Amino acid sequence: MDIQGRAREIIAAEAAAISAVQINDSFERAIAALESCLGKIVTTGMGKAGLIARKFAAVLCSTGTPAVFLHPGDAAHGDLGVINNGDCLVAFSTSGKTREVLEMIQQSRSVGLTTIIAMTSHEDSGLRRVTDIVVDMGYVEEPCPLKLTPTSSIAVMAALSDALALVLMERKKITAEDFGLRHHGGYLGQSVRSSSATAPREKSVRL
Repeated sequence: MDIQGRAREIIAAEAAAISAVQINDSFERAIAALESCLGKIVTTGMGKAGLIARKFAAVLCSTGTPAVFLHPGDAAHGDLGVINNGDCLVAFSTSGKTREVLEMIQQSRSVGLTTIIAMTSHEDSGLRRVTDIVVDMGYVEEPCPLKLTPTSSIAVMAALSDALALVLMERKKITAEDFGLRHHGGYLGQSVRSSSATAPREKSVRL
């Protein structure tokens, strides 16, 4: 095996999958729903999609939008109580057929959740039928030799969720100071504070 060549092929496949994503009106509708959400953003997903859902919640929190990850398994055993009226749910599932995610969405409606966004790929995804807005990942072919291991699909999911978070951040006009307030213990927050301390201040003018 040409190890270096194969690694380049895999990386190229993931990059091509991301480049093939079509951004359309559904993406704008998702942004509008997230921006107008009166409560918090709840994200969910199983397996590797769940890891992206957790990351999405973390990025939202750090960029000015309250969010929390809810594991579908835990939701079935009481954690569904984290959802309140006014919250918005974003569900991640490439196939859109994950039983735990579909069951959680059905139960979420019963506790007052009104807006549900799905990020999914398969055209026959059951997730498409039970959500309000679909952010379509498009058809994604995995570079795995078995065509099974989710890598390109997860790369697409991560890129789309980053696009949602950063567009939302810009729409909400989050500043470097706002960002720094949410990163008080790390390098990013320290760099923001350092920049603010060294930035020239405008001279006051006496009238």
